[in-house]
Amino acid sequence: MKNKISSTIEDYLGVIYILERDKEAIRGVRLAELLGVSTPTVTNTLQRMVRDGLLEMNPQTGICLTPAGLEQAMTVMRRHMLAEWMLNRMVSWSNLHKEAHTMEHAISNEVEANLIQSLNGPETCPHGNPLPGHESVVKDWVALTEIPVGAQVTIRRVHELAEEGRDVLSFLEANGIAPGIQARLVDNLPFNQTVTLDVAGKSVTLGFALARYVYGEIVL
Repeated sequence: MKNKISSTIEDYLGVIYILERDKEAIRGVRLAELLGVSTPTVTNTLQRMVRDGLLEMNPQTGICLTPAGLEQAMTVMRRHMLAEWMLNRMVSWSNLHKEAHTMEHAISNEVEANLIQSLNGPETCPHGNPLPGHESVVKDWVALTEIPVGAQVTIRRVHELAEEGRDVLSFLEANGIAPGIQARLVDNLPFNQTVTLDVAGKSVTLGFALARYVYGEIVL
Protein backbone atom coordinates (compact mmCIF):
# COMPACT_ATOMS: atom_id res chain seq x y z
CA MET A 1 0.00 0.00 0.00
CA LYS A 2 1.68 3.22 -1.17
CA ASN A 3 -0.78 5.95 -0.21
CA LYS A 4 -0.17 7.86 3.00
CA ILE A 5 -2.42 6.55 5.73
CA SER A 6 -3.96 8.62 8.51
CA SER A 7 -2.46 9.00 11.96
CA THR A 8 -5.54 7.27 13.40
CA ILE A 9 -4.94 4.19 11.28
CA GLU A 10 -1.25 4.28 12.20
CA ASP A 11 -2.26 4.24 15.88
CA TYR A 12 -4.37 1.13 15.28
CA LEU A 13 -1.54 -0.51 13.35
CA GLY A 14 0.90 0.10 16.20
CA VAL A 15 -1.35 -1.42 18.86
CA ILE A 16 -2.34 -4.39 16.69
CA TYR A 17 1.33 -5.00 15.88
CA ILE A 18 2.21 -5.17 19.59
CA LEU A 19 -0.65 -7.55 20.39
CA GLU A 20 0.16 -9.76 17.40
CA ARG A 21 3.88 -9.77 18.23
CA ASP A 22 3.11 -10.86 21.79
CA LYS A 23 0.61 -13.47 20.58
CA GLU A 24 -2.27 -11.81 22.42
CA ALA A 25 -5.76 -12.24 20.99
CA ILE A 26 -6.82 -9.14 19.08
CA ARG A 27 -10.37 -8.26 20.07
CA GLY A 28 -12.45 -5.15 19.54
CA VAL A 29 -13.03 -4.61 23.24
CA ARG A 30 -9.29 -4.82 23.95
CA LEU A 31 -8.49 -2.36 21.16
CA ALA A 32 -11.15 0.04 22.43
CA GLU A 33 -9.57 -0.08 25.90
CA LEU A 34 -6.03 0.52 24.64
CA LEU A 35 -6.95 3.24 22.14
CA GLY A 36 -9.46 5.03 24.37
CA VAL A 37 -12.36 4.85 21.92
CA SER A 38 -15.74 3.13 21.77
CA THR A 39 -16.21 -0.42 20.54
CA PRO A 40 -18.41 0.72 17.59
CA THR A 41 -15.63 3.12 16.55
CA VAL A 42 -13.15 0.24 16.61
CA THR A 43 -15.48 -1.92 14.52
CA ASN A 44 -15.88 0.79 11.88
CA THR A 45 -12.15 1.48 11.75
CA LEU A 46 -11.26 -2.21 11.46
CA GLN A 47 -13.67 -2.54 8.55
CA ARG A 48 -11.92 0.35 6.80
CA MET A 49 -8.56 -1.31 7.39
CA VAL A 50 -9.84 -4.56 5.89
CA ARG A 51 -11.12 -2.60 2.88
CA ASP A 52 -7.71 -0.96 2.48
CA GLY A 53 -5.85 -4.26 2.62
CA LEU A 54 -4.21 -3.72 6.01
CA LEU A 55 -6.11 -6.37 7.98
CA GLU A 56 -7.76 -9.72 7.55
CA MET A 57 -10.74 -10.77 9.67
CA ASN A 58 -12.30 -14.22 9.69
CA PRO A 59 -13.84 -16.58 12.27
CA GLN A 60 -10.92 -19.04 12.12
CA THR A 61 -7.88 -16.75 12.39
CA GLY A 62 -9.53 -13.70 13.95
CA ILE A 63 -7.94 -10.29 13.30
CA CYS A 64 -4.45 -10.25 11.82
CA LEU A 65 -2.26 -7.91 9.83
CA THR A 66 -1.80 -8.54 6.12
CA PRO A 67 1.76 -8.38 4.74
CA ALA A 68 1.04 -4.78 3.68
CA GLY A 69 -0.39 -3.99 7.12
CA LEU A 70 2.59 -5.56 8.88
CA GLU A 71 5.00 -3.50 6.79
CA GLN A 72 3.16 -0.29 7.66
CA ALA A 73 2.90 -1.25 11.34
CA MET A 74 6.61 -1.96 11.59
CA THR A 75 7.35 1.43 10.04
CA VAL A 76 5.07 3.17 12.55
CA MET A 77 6.68 1.43 15.52
CA ARG A 78 10.23 1.99 14.28
CA ARG A 79 9.61 5.71 13.70
CA HIS A 80 8.01 6.07 17.12
CA MET A 81 11.01 4.52 18.83
CA LEU A 82 13.49 6.55 16.80
CA ALA A 83 11.57 9.70 17.76
CA GLU A 84 11.92 8.69 21.42
CA TRP A 85 15.69 8.46 21.03
CA MET A 86 15.78 11.79 19.22
CA LEU A 87 13.92 13.41 22.13
CA ASN A 88 15.81 11.54 24.83
CA ARG A 89 18.02 14.48 25.84
CA MET A 90 15.24 17.05 25.63
CA VAL A 91 12.36 15.66 27.70
CA SER A 92 12.04 13.42 30.74
CA TRP A 93 12.11 9.64 30.27
CA SER A 94 8.50 9.38 31.43
CA ASN A 95 7.35 11.90 28.82
CA LEU A 96 9.19 10.42 25.82
CA HIS A 97 6.35 8.16 24.71
CA LYS A 98 3.77 10.95 24.65
CA GLU A 99 6.00 13.40 22.78
CA ALA A 100 7.18 10.79 20.27
CA HIS A 101 3.58 9.84 19.54
CA THR A 102 3.04 13.33 18.14
CA MET A 103 6.20 13.25 16.02
CA GLU A 104 6.12 9.70 14.63
CA HIS A 105 3.47 10.46 12.01
CA ALA A 106 5.59 13.20 10.42
CA ILE A 107 8.86 11.29 10.00
CA SER A 108 9.74 10.69 6.34
CA ASN A 109 11.71 7.82 4.83
CA GLU A 110 14.77 10.08 4.57
CA VAL A 111 14.58 11.23 8.18
CA GLU A 112 14.04 7.65 9.36
CA ALA A 113 17.14 6.44 7.51
CA ASN A 114 19.23 9.34 8.85
CA LEU A 115 18.04 8.75 12.40
CA ILE A 116 18.97 5.06 12.25
CA GLN A 117 22.43 6.03 11.05
CA SER A 118 23.00 8.86 13.51
CA LEU A 119 21.75 6.76 16.43
CA ASN A 120 24.02 3.85 15.41
CA GLY A 121 21.16 1.47 14.67
CA PRO A 122 19.47 1.10 18.07
CA GLU A 123 17.91 -2.28 18.81
CA THR A 124 15.58 -1.06 21.56
CA CYS A 125 13.80 2.16 22.47
CA PRO A 126 14.67 4.12 25.65
CA HIS A 127 12.07 2.02 27.49
CA GLY A 128 13.80 -1.20 26.41
CA ASN A 129 11.25 -2.38 23.85
CA PRO A 130 12.60 -3.94 20.65
CA LEU A 131 12.59 -2.11 17.36
CA PRO A 132 10.89 -4.26 14.69
CA GLY A 133 13.28 -6.99 13.62
CA HIS A 134 15.18 -7.01 16.93
CA GLU A 135 12.76 -9.03 19.05
CA SER A 136 15.46 -11.58 19.93
CA VAL A 137 17.25 -8.92 22.00
CA VAL A 138 14.54 -9.02 24.68
CA LYS A 139 13.59 -12.72 24.62
CA ASP A 140 15.55 -13.68 27.76
CA TRP A 141 14.35 -10.80 29.93
CA VAL A 142 11.89 -11.86 32.62
CA ALA A 143 8.82 -10.08 34.01
CA LEU A 144 9.25 -9.03 37.64
CA THR A 145 6.33 -11.27 38.60
CA GLU A 146 8.43 -14.28 37.50
CA ILE A 147 11.74 -13.37 39.18
CA PRO A 148 12.68 -15.31 42.35
CA VAL A 149 12.65 -13.51 45.67
CA GLY A 150 16.16 -12.43 46.61
CA ALA A 151 17.40 -12.22 43.03
CA GLN A 152 19.48 -9.24 41.94
CA VAL A 153 18.28 -7.89 38.60
CA THR A 154 19.06 -5.22 36.07
CA ILE A 155 15.88 -3.55 34.88
CA ARG A 156 15.78 -3.85 31.09
CA ARG A 157 12.35 -3.06 29.74
CA VAL A 158 8.99 -1.38 30.37
CA HIS A 159 6.49 -2.90 27.95
CA GLU A 160 4.72 -0.70 25.39
CA LEU A 161 1.31 -1.32 26.96
CA ALA A 162 2.56 0.11 30.27
CA GLU A 163 4.00 3.11 28.39
CA GLU A 164 0.45 4.17 27.51
CA GLY A 165 -0.06 5.22 31.12
CA ARG A 166 1.68 8.58 31.61
CA ASP A 167 1.21 8.30 35.38
CA VAL A 168 2.74 4.81 35.29
CA LEU A 169 5.94 6.06 33.66
CA SER A 170 6.10 9.02 36.04
CA PHE A 171 5.77 6.65 39.02
CA LEU A 172 8.52 4.38 37.71
CA GLU A 173 10.82 7.31 36.97
CA ALA A 174 10.22 8.88 40.39
CA ASN A 175 11.14 5.58 42.02
CA GLY A 176 14.27 4.99 39.96
CA ILE A 177 12.91 2.11 37.88
CA ALA A 178 14.18 2.34 34.31
CA PRO A 179 16.37 0.31 31.94
CA GLY A 180 19.89 -0.13 33.31
CA ILE A 181 18.94 0.30 36.97
CA GLN A 182 20.03 -2.38 39.49
CA ALA A 183 17.43 -3.72 41.93
CA ARG A 184 16.78 -6.67 44.23
CA LEU A 185 13.44 -8.47 44.41
CA VAL A 186 12.51 -8.46 48.09
CA ASP A 187 8.98 -9.92 48.07
CA ASN A 188 6.50 -11.54 45.70
CA LEU A 189 3.10 -11.81 47.39
CA PRO A 190 0.46 -13.53 45.24
CA PHE A 191 -2.23 -13.13 47.92
CA ASN A 192 -2.22 -9.36 47.50
CA GLN A 193 -0.78 -9.29 43.98
CA THR A 194 2.36 -7.25 44.68
CA VAL A 195 6.11 -7.43 44.24
CA THR A 196 8.54 -5.31 46.24
CA LEU A 197 11.94 -4.17 45.01
CA ASP A 198 14.91 -2.67 46.75
CA VAL A 199 16.14 0.11 44.46
CA ALA A 200 19.28 1.84 45.78
CA GLY A 201 18.15 1.21 49.35
CA LYS A 202 14.57 2.32 48.73
CA SER A 203 11.63 -0.08 48.98
CA VAL A 204 9.29 0.15 45.98
CA THR A 205 6.09 -1.92 45.70
CA LEU A 206 4.40 -2.64 42.37
CA GLY A 207 1.07 -4.34 41.75
CA PHE A 208 1.14 -7.38 39.50
CA ALA A 209 -0.80 -5.40 36.87
CA LEU A 210 2.29 -3.22 36.39
CA ALA A 211 5.04 -5.63 37.48
CA ARG A 212 4.18 -8.06 34.67
CA TYR A 213 5.07 -5.31 32.19
CA VAL A 214 8.47 -4.52 33.76
CA TYR A 215 11.26 -6.89 32.74
CA GLY A 216 14.64 -7.56 34.25
CA GLU A 217 17.75 -9.58 33.62
CA ILE A 218 18.90 -11.68 36.55
CA VAL A 219 22.46 -10.85 37.59
CA LEU A 220 24.45 -14.05 38.09
